[in-house]
Amino acid sequence: MTTKSKFEPNELDAEFDNFWQRVSCYAANQFPFEERCDFVKKSVNCNLSTNVVPYMRLLACNLKCVNNFQETVFITMFMMLCFEILVFLIYTINVYYSPALKTVSRFLHMNEHLAGVTLLAFGNSSADLFSNLASVKENVPVFANSLSSALFVTMVCGGLVCYISPFQMNAYETIRDILFLVLGIFLMDYFMTVKTISSEVKFSIVALVYVIYILVNVADLYLLRRGLDSIGKQIDEVLKAGQSPENFSKLRYLERKYEYYSQDTRKVEVYEKNSNVASTSMRFTTMRMVRTYRVSVNRNLTRLAKHDRTLPKNRGIFKEFFLGLRPIKCEDWRKAELLSRVLLLLRAPIVVICALYIPLVDYQMEKHGWNKLLNSINMIINPALSISVLMAFIHSKEHTLWYIVIKDQLIYGAYSLVITVPIAVFVLIQSRTDVPPSYHWAFTVMNLTGSMFIIFICATEIDTLFEVISSLIAIDDDFMGATVKAFTGNLGTLFINTALAAHGYPRMAYASSIGGPLFTIIVTANTVNYVRNLVGCENMHRDQMEEYGHLAFVFLSMGLFSILLWSTTLGFFARRSVGLYSMGLYIIYILFSVLVQRKVIHSFTPNKQLSAAFGDI
Repeated sequence: MTTKSKFEPNELDAEFDNFWQRVSCYAANQFPFEERCDFVKKSVNCNLSTNVVPYMRLLACNLKCVNNFQETVFITMFMMLCFEILVFLIYTINVYYSPALKTVSRFLHMNEHLAGVTLLAFGNSSADLFSNLASVKENVPVFANSLSSALFVTMVCGGLVCYISPFQMNAYETIRDILFLVLGIFLMDYFMTVKTISSEVKFSIVALVYVIYILVNVADLYLLRRGLDSIGKQIDEVLKAGQSPENFSKLRYLERKYEYYSQDTRKVEVYEKNSNVASTSMRFTTMRMVRTYRVSVNRNLTRLAKHDRTLPKNRGIFKEFFLGLRPIKCEDWRKAELLSRVLLLLRAPIVVICALYIPLVDYQMEKHGWNKLLNSINMIINPALSISVLMAFIHSKEHTLWYIVIKDQLIYGAYSLVITVPIAVFVLIQSRTDVPPSYHWAFTVMNLTGSMFIIFICATEIDTLFEVISSLIAIDDDFMGATVKAFTGNLGTLFINTALAAHGYPRMAYASSIGGPLFTIIVTANTVNYVRNLVGCENMHRDQMEEYGHLAFVFLSMGLFSILLWSTTLGFFARRSVGLYSMGLYIIYILFSVLVQRKVIHSFTPNKQLSAAFGDI
């Protein structure tokens, strides 16, 4: 008599049941072309890993790629799309984001350095934090990727700032920021290896370092301004006391002290050496005037450049609207050569999209960029579109892409119309076309948030596109994270910093090149590792560093200590040669990474066979 055995599922059965939830979308490249579409449709990761365009679904199902030649053609098309996205990114940063950032920093009474290590650093690095938190359960070497990203920003972005606009650095601020960054790197690396300290204590200590760093920067700016005001009053008192050898000696001492504490205005020194101002009092007054002129522009003059109360308040409203939407200026087209005209044509749809979505606020432009009808439309479109797209990304499920569910999320954007439409009507009734209203500064909020939204979408889309291409040409993820993704993930940082340097704000840009990596190491890597512990994922030092983490750690340490060396040697003047040196050091890092990837040399990672034989140290 036979007995019927009862089936009991084991761990292997559970693994097969969860296969489509866990398998990577890029595993489809290992299947024949005719089977890839079914794989992509079933894999949950193919939906979760999609940013804007579902490239894998597009290749396998929509374009029906059936051989390697077609795959190469479609990859070339994707690269052309990547270039268009890159143009979108650069245009948004140059025309909208940079002026908004300068406006906000002036509104908050920040100097270049504090704006660089706070506003600019957070805006550049927050995308990494959110994207890593979204994939916190995946086995990604977050600390190694953060080190690679920090190395790129410090060496390449910082080097380009020095090369584009050589400047006099602030000695104590530069040393302080670099030492904080060194402390954060070594502290994170130490806590990754120590297992006797709880994850809560590790997270709190590292987070406290960043809080102290921000507080020190804010306190430093406050004390610096109080010191400058005090020295200025002392100089005024000495000038009123009359001329004498004692007063002259005291005045020279106070002037040298004033110049030392106002190192952010070092350009004034060149002006003074070429001037023929004889009087000491006139020379100090001129120094103050030049310092004020360099830091700010005549906002009232640019605001009232077109103002004429004798004209109707809505004069030329439609002409101004269509001029604001024109994709190509006739004068630019006539002056452009063939290649420039191609770029103008590529930029044309981007100009229209940005003009409709982002209100322009730039105090250096006539009327501060005010366009009455266009800005009123911006007030309606910007919140509604931003909320709808954001809710679509949030509510997109495992088997649903964002552009499929967006029609259900438009209701959230419609809610904003209840508030924005009456405000837009009020602006149309109350304001004039020839002068911006007194509340025009409020449009800076939509300018800044809209610019950051587009920058985030463009930068992450380029990053996703390169990830797809790397999977198609069979490059391992660790090498991509250490090299290509460190570049694509920081494209926004690269163009923002270089644009600010070209516009005359190199100190802000270079401060971001140090403050951004500090945010990436201390906030992003620390927070993600802590959340991984909360959800039950194991954080081993070996897994977090992988093959290229130690290499990035060594080169980043070398780069930071070399910055300390050349800055003190050159009197804290950032020269073009320094920029070339920094970028050269990063090229050597890339060369080492390629040699490690090709198995020509061994990385700094401990050998697995030796670790198994003698224990993991």
